[in-house]
Amino acid sequence: MPINKGGTASLSSFKGREAFYIEGGIIMTEVAVLGATGYTGFELVRLLDGHPQAEAVFLSSESHAGLKISDIHPQLHERTDLTLNKMRIKDIPKTVELVFCALPHGQSAEVVSALLENGVRVVDLSADYRLKQAALYKEWYGLDHPYPSLLEESVYGLPELNKEQIATAQLAANPGCYPTSIILALAPLLNAKMVSAGSLIIDSKSGVSGAGRTPKQPFHFPECTENFKAYRVASHQHTPEIEQELGRLAGQDMKVTFTPHLVPMIRGILSTIYLEPAALKTEAEYIDLLSSFYAECKFVRVLDTPVLPETRLVRGSNYCDLALKLDQRTGRLIIISAIDNLIKGAAGQALQNMNIMLGLDEDSGLGQVPY
Repeated sequence: MPINKGGTASLSSFKGREAFYIEGGIIMTEVAVLGATGYTGFELVRLLDGHPQAEAVFLSSESHAGLKISDIHPQLHERTDLTLNKMRIKDIPKTVELVFCALPHGQSAEVVSALLENGVRVVDLSADYRLKQAALYKEWYGLDHPYPSLLEESVYGLPELNKEQIATAQLAANPGCYPTSIILALAPLLNAKMVSAGSLIIDSKSGVSGAGRTPKQPFHFPECTENFKAYRVASHQHTPEIEQELGRLAGQDMKVTFTPHLVPMIRGILSTIYLEPAALKTEAEYIDLLSSFYAECKFVRVLDTPVLPETRLVRGSNYCDLALKLDQRTGRLIIISAIDNLIKGAAGQALQNMNIMLGLDEDSGLGQVPY
């Protein structure tokens, strides 16, 4: 189907199809992964290989079309040997129920619109449908959004906060990796109106895989190893996404100081957040607030101090580990959050969204123990 560039695509075109087949008595839903050879795309294919009720049947890669996915990622040899295709929507099998769009920012918007016109549900891993205001997208990504009417209709795909909306969504906008680690850390306090507006200072560190698989000089091994640096200070593109979602939780506009850092490791994000609490409580009371808020959430673990989150303790898993300390001397709260940027920060969360959208167990295919 040709892409409608007039911005008139509507999520109401979803047809509610039931595309699945039965394998060994198990109902298998067919899905597609666009952009399957990048770090996030590979993780999606890997996780889907172990999913008991969903199977990837179509994979795309512009640079590797015609090769097998296992030619590019030999780990998948004799596990997933699908041939990679050019990204043409007409070539996606009609039996596909949901598409993961792991394409770069700016390339995803038109593809997603066309998929929705075809009645296919989408989990978009780019930033193209996360922001609700087209003006913010233009300001932070330097692009005019071609489908602003879809921004309000997309659902921000953070399952711990938006599970009901995700369940009926035709388009889930998968959150960014930094925002995931930050929003999950702050949601309980913001929801309880316990954060002083304007007091938030967020210090985040990420592994190099967050920059993607395409080689770039700043992420070349000699540039990264034995080095530690801040980057995009006061100008990182995830800032409006963080402020948008924190503001929604707080019920008011939020401004944050957010400084990301590049760490010489492959994967993981550790966010340390400093804030002034609006209500004076004991450390135990704040921890209880976090624990009760996430009591029914399978992938958020609130740790008891002196145990603190570490990236190695969530690596390869869909967990977000949280801990909180009250600095008695300054009266400030310090919240620490750790995720794997490629799993909970991207592919694992996307699979979690798929499970919810398809009515499957939320943790299906996501039972990996951190390693």
